[in-house]
Amino acid sequence: MKIIDKIALCLIIIGAINWGLIGLFKFDLVATLFGEMSLLSRIVYSLVGISGLWGIKLLFDNNN
Repeated sequence: MKIIDKIALCLIIIGAINWGLIGLFKFDLVATLFGEMSLLSRIVYSLVGISGLWGIKLLFDNNN
């Protein structure tokens, strides 16, 4: 597994945990850590979204 795949997977997991916290407890961890829609939180949200798109590639990768 390439390093970019591992980074993407970590960001996907962070996003999934954050969505689980939002769904279960109405608690947005990213907003709590970095501020409500601050530049840093928007960067984190964007990276998680891009990683989700990258994760689609991982589904069809035959090297794993």
